[in-house]
Amino acid sequence: MTKVLEKGRFQCGHYELAYEIHGDAGVPCVLLHGLLLDSLVNRDLAARFVTQGYRVILLDLLGHGESDKPTDPRELRVDFFAEQTLALLDHLGIERALVGGVSLGAITALQVAAQAPERCIGLFIEMPVMEWSTMFAALLLVPLIALVDYGSFIGRPLARLMRRIPRPSSDLLASFLNAASAEPEVITAVLHGILVGPVVPPAQRRRQLTMPTLVIGHRGDRLHAHRDAAELAKEMPNARLLETRWIGELHVRPARFWPKIRVFLDEVSAVARRAEERRMSSAPN
Repeated sequence: MTKVLEKGRFQCGHYELAYEIHGDAGVPCVLLHGLLLDSLVNRDLAARFVTQGYRVILLDLLGHGESDKPTDPRELRVDFFAEQTLALLDHLGIERALVGGVSLGAITALQVAAQAPERCIGLFIEMPVMEWSTMFAALLLVPLIALVDYGSFIGRPLARLMRRIPRPSSDLLASFLNAASAEPEVITAVLHGILVGPVVPPAQRRRQLTMPTLVIGHRGDRLHAHRDAAELAKEMPNARLLETRWIGELHVRPARFWPKIRVFLDEVSAVARRAEERRMSSAPN
C-alpha cells in the first residue's frame, strides 16, 4: 500500500465526504475512482504523480468509500459528483488543479471542466463512458439494479461476509473488496443515480474545453467503448489519445505508459507555472 500523507472529511451540502492527500507540495491534482469503487483504486497512480511534483487528492464520491452513503438515487448524479469535486477544491483552498479519473471518475472530471473550466489546469481521462457506451451501460445497469434490489436477501449477508475479509496489501484488490462490502440499497442507489442525470457534457461543450488533456482508452470493452475515447481526443483542441491493451493495464503495468504520461504531466506543470507567474506579475505591490 502507498503512504497517505493526510486523511480528512468535509461538509458538502447535507453530507460528509472523505478524501486523502498524497504529497506535501506541488501542482494540485484530484483523481476520482470508478463506479462503486473508492480512492484506493488510484493510490498507486497517485504515488507516481507525486514523483513528478504533484500533490494528489483522492476523493471518495458520495455513496462510495468512506463518504456518506445516501440511498436516494437523485443525490447520486454525475453532475452532482462534479459539484462535490469543486467543493473539495474550495475546502482545500485550491484555485486550479489537474482533474482526472477512471470510468465514472473520467466523466465526472469532464463535468468538472464543463462547469468550471477555469478551475482545471488539465484533464486526465481514463476510459470515459460517453455516447457510444451508454446503450451497453444501460443494458448492463438496469438488470444489475433489479438483481441487487430483489436479491438483497442474498446481497446483505454477502456484504457482511465481504466486510470481515482482511484487506490485501494490493490497494486495487482492496478497493474491489470494499465495493463488494456495500449494502444492497447503496449499490442500487448508486447504479440508479448514474441513469438519473446527465452523463457527460454535450459534444459542443466538450469542443470548447481547451485545457491540456490526456485521454486513455482500450479496445474490446463495450462499457468503455474505444470509440468514445478516440472521439473525445479528436473533439478537444488540446487532447491526445493513449491506448492500452486491456481494461486494467494502466493500474497493473503502468511502467509501459509512464514515459508518455510523464511528458503530459510535465506539460501541465508548465501551464501551472505560467499561470502562477501571470498571477504574481498582475498582483498589486
